[in-house]
Amino acid sequence: MSPPRTERAGRMIAAALALCSIVAGCSDIYFDRRDTIALSGGDAVAGNAVAQTVDPWPPHSGNANIAFNGQRMQSAVEHYRWDKVTPPVDPMMMQVAGPSLAPPVPASPQGGSAGGPAPTSGGQP
Repeated sequence: MSPPRTERAGRMIAAALALCSIVAGCSDIYFDRRDTIALSGGDAVAGNAVAQTVDPWPPHSGNANIAFNGQRMQSAVEHYRWDKVTPPVDPMMMQVAGPSLAPPVPASPQGGSAGGPAPTSGGQP
Protein backbone atom coordinates (compact mmCIF):
# COMPACT_ATOMS: atom_id res chain seq x y z
CA MET A 1 0.00 0.00 0.00
CA SER A 2 1.36 3.45 -0.91
CA PRO A 3 1.62 6.29 1.62
CA PRO A 4 -1.01 9.03 1.49
CA ARG A 5 -0.50 11.98 -0.85
CA THR A 6 0.10 14.51 1.93
CA GLU A 7 2.86 12.38 3.43
CA ARG A 8 4.57 12.05 0.06
CA ALA A 9 4.29 15.81 -0.56
CA GLY A 10 5.76 16.49 2.89
CA ARG A 11 8.74 14.27 2.12
CA MET A 12 9.29 16.08 -1.19
CA ILE A 13 9.24 19.45 0.58
CA ALA A 14 11.64 18.20 3.25
CA ALA A 15 14.00 16.83 0.60
CA ALA A 16 13.86 20.13 -1.32
CA LEU A 17 14.61 22.11 1.86
CA ALA A 18 17.52 19.81 2.71
CA LEU A 19 18.92 20.16 -0.81
CA CYS A 20 18.55 23.96 -0.70
CA SER A 21 20.32 24.18 2.66
CA ILE A 22 23.19 22.04 1.37
CA VAL A 23 23.56 24.14 -1.77
CA ALA A 24 23.29 27.39 0.26
CA GLY A 25 26.28 26.26 2.31
CA CYS A 26 28.39 26.40 -0.85
CA SER A 27 27.54 30.06 -1.46
CA ASP A 28 30.25 32.65 -0.91
CA ILE A 29 27.86 35.57 -0.43
CA TYR A 30 29.02 35.85 3.17
CA PHE A 31 32.57 36.56 2.00
CA ASP A 32 31.36 39.18 -0.48
CA ARG A 33 30.03 41.40 2.28
CA ARG A 34 32.20 44.37 3.13
CA ASP A 35 32.16 47.05 5.81
CA THR A 36 32.28 49.71 3.13
CA ILE A 37 29.63 51.11 0.80
CA ALA A 38 31.66 50.46 -2.34
CA LEU A 39 34.68 48.34 -3.19
CA SER A 40 36.73 51.54 -3.45
CA GLY A 41 35.88 52.53 0.11
CA GLY A 42 38.81 53.95 2.04
CA ASP A 43 40.16 55.97 -0.89
CA ALA A 44 38.75 59.28 0.36
CA VAL A 45 42.02 61.17 -0.06
CA ALA A 46 42.41 60.08 -3.67
CA GLY A 47 38.73 60.77 -4.36
CA ASN A 48 39.00 64.28 -2.96
CA ALA A 49 42.12 64.98 -5.01
CA VAL A 50 40.35 63.94 -8.21
CA ALA A 51 37.22 65.93 -7.36
CA GLN A 52 39.25 69.09 -6.75
CA THR A 53 41.40 68.83 -9.87
CA VAL A 54 40.47 71.74 -12.12
CA ASP A 55 41.58 70.29 -15.46
CA PRO A 56 43.65 67.10 -15.56
CA TRP A 57 44.65 67.60 -19.22
CA PRO A 58 47.75 69.60 -20.16
CA PRO A 59 46.98 73.07 -21.55
CA HIS A 60 48.24 72.30 -25.06
CA SER A 61 45.92 69.28 -25.47
CA GLY A 62 43.04 71.49 -26.58
CA ASN A 63 44.98 73.03 -29.46
CA ALA A 64 43.22 72.01 -32.68
CA ASN A 65 45.57 73.99 -34.93
CA ILE A 66 47.93 71.19 -35.88
CA ALA A 67 50.79 72.22 -38.12
CA PHE A 68 51.06 70.22 -41.34
CA ASN A 69 52.44 70.53 -44.83
CA GLY A 70 49.73 70.11 -47.49
CA GLN A 71 52.15 69.69 -50.40
CA ARG A 72 54.01 66.95 -48.57
CA MET A 73 50.74 65.18 -47.74
CA GLN A 74 49.61 65.40 -51.37
CA SER A 75 52.96 64.03 -52.53
CA ALA A 76 52.60 61.10 -50.11
CA VAL A 77 49.12 60.32 -51.43
CA GLU A 78 50.39 60.35 -55.01
CA HIS A 79 53.27 58.05 -54.07
CA TYR A 80 50.80 55.57 -52.58
CA ARG A 81 48.50 55.88 -55.59
CA TRP A 82 51.26 55.03 -58.09
CA ASP A 83 53.01 52.52 -55.78
CA LYS A 84 56.20 54.58 -55.59
CA VAL A 85 56.52 54.34 -51.83
CA THR A 86 60.06 54.28 -50.51
CA PRO A 87 60.51 51.15 -48.39
CA PRO A 88 61.41 51.89 -44.78
CA VAL A 89 65.05 51.57 -43.79
CA ASP A 90 66.18 50.11 -40.50
CA PRO A 91 67.83 52.96 -38.52
CA MET A 92 70.40 50.57 -37.09
CA MET A 93 71.52 49.56 -40.57
CA MET A 94 71.91 53.22 -41.53
CA GLN A 95 74.26 53.77 -38.61
CA VAL A 96 76.33 50.66 -39.30
CA ALA A 97 76.42 50.36 -43.07
CA GLY A 98 75.31 53.78 -44.26
CA PRO A 99 72.75 54.50 -46.98
CA SER A 100 75.25 54.06 -49.88
CA LEU A 101 75.42 50.25 -49.41
CA ALA A 102 71.72 49.77 -50.00
CA PRO A 103 70.96 48.04 -53.32
CA PRO A 104 69.61 50.40 -55.99
CA VAL A 105 66.00 50.09 -57.05
CA PRO A 106 65.83 49.03 -60.74
CA ALA A 107 63.72 51.25 -62.98
CA SER A 108 61.20 49.75 -65.36
CA PRO A 109 61.72 50.20 -69.12
CA GLN A 110 58.66 52.47 -69.28
CA GLY A 111 60.05 54.94 -66.76
CA GLY A 112 57.71 54.03 -63.88
CA SER A 113 58.55 52.18 -60.72
CA ALA A 114 59.48 48.50 -60.87
CA GLY A 115 56.43 47.29 -58.95
CA GLY A 116 53.63 49.66 -59.97
CA PRO A 117 51.66 50.30 -63.11
CA ALA A 118 53.05 52.91 -65.44
CA PRO A 119 50.76 55.83 -66.26
CA THR A 120 49.29 55.53 -69.73
CA SER A 121 47.93 58.10 -72.14
CA GLY A 122 44.84 57.82 -74.27
CA GLY A 123 42.96 55.65 -71.73
CA GLN A 124 44.31 52.35 -73.07
CA PRO A 125 46.20 49.98 -70.79
